Amino acid sequence: MASKEYTLQRMAELLDVEFQGPPDLVIRGVGPLQAAGPDQLSFLANPKYKAQLESSRAAAVIVHPSVQGVTRPRLLSSNPYWTMAQAAQLFHEPPNLPVGVHPTAVVAPDAVIAPDAAIGALVYVGPGSSIGAGTRLYGHVHIAGNVTVGDQCLIHPNVTILDGCRIGNRVVIHSGTVIGSDGFGFAQDDQGRSTKIPQTGIVVIEDDVEIGANCAVDRATFGVTRVGRGTKIDNLVQIAHNVDIGEHSIIVAQVGIAGSVTLGKHVVLGGQVGIAGHLTVGDGVRIGAKSAIAHSVPPGQDLLGIPAVAHKEWFRNWANWKRLPRMREELARLRERVEALEKEWERHGKDH
Repeated sequence: MASKEYTLQRMAELLDVEFQGPPDLVIRGVGPLQAAGPDQLSFLANPKYKAQLESSRAAAVIVHPSVQGVTRPRLLSSNPYWTMAQAAQLFHEPPNLPVGVHPTAVVAPDAVIAPDAAIGALVYVGPGSSIGAGTRLYGHVHIAGNVTVGDQCLIHPNVTILDGCRIGNRVVIHSGTVIGSDGFGFAQDDQGRSTKIPQTGIVVIEDDVEIGANCAVDRATFGVTRVGRGTKIDNLVQIAHNVDIGEHSIIVAQVGIAGSVTLGKHVVLGGQVGIAGHLTVGDGVRIGAKSAIAHSVPPGQDLLGIPAVAHKEWFRNWANWKRLPRMREELARLRERVEALEKEWERHGKDH
């Protein structure tokens, strides 16, 4: 496949930024300041690295308009890191997969496959399912019955999407992830024996979601488990039945979200956060790594710790924990002085 290239002016148009420099300068890729070649675009997100810009071989650079003294061709962005991410997308091409259905794939007679979709080796598409325009299903993907996969999706090898689940447009799901596995629902009798509660709901993954490798998003007991538009999920995340995740949230690796939790929009969960069931976490909440959430959280809070508290309170507590050895020594000295004073008082008391 021929490599992509854009002129500086065309890149500015596609990225919706201003440019300074030769409009016909050709850019053929992106790279970091230290390694970018003479036909590549780089970026300066932090002015303290400006010295690296001066020695860089990059053809052009993305900078904030406030950065002074830049003489090479440049794109001017109020958020250089964001613009660099968009620029990288212009050059990125997913792993090649020819359009059409591979001879080894198994597709149900009533499944609907868009003419420009690509179905890889040993893929299974079940009855009543549909695969949208430009979507790629790589090898060994399993699409069960009555599943809807939207347009321009990338479903990487060994992904399983089970019965009835709905995947929006431009969704990326990485290898080993299971969408629509049974929620962990059991009832117990008075002898402690468990019996399964049938999990009859579905999972809905909305547009522009990306889900990492080896995640599990469980189907609802009744109704829907939902991952909102634009949300990004790291590897090894567990999302239980009837969870509802708001738009544009960030969920980092090894997070566990118990059943019937509601997350608001723009929530950020650090690695290994655990959230107990039936709680609500408001819009814009940010929770630090390894924290445990045992109560609902109002919007806009920053939390940390086990159990989680306001992050400023956690840092105050941490400062006090660090003082404990010294405080223990001081307490021991005070105890000795008190004991000495008590003995002295007893002696004087007998004298009087």
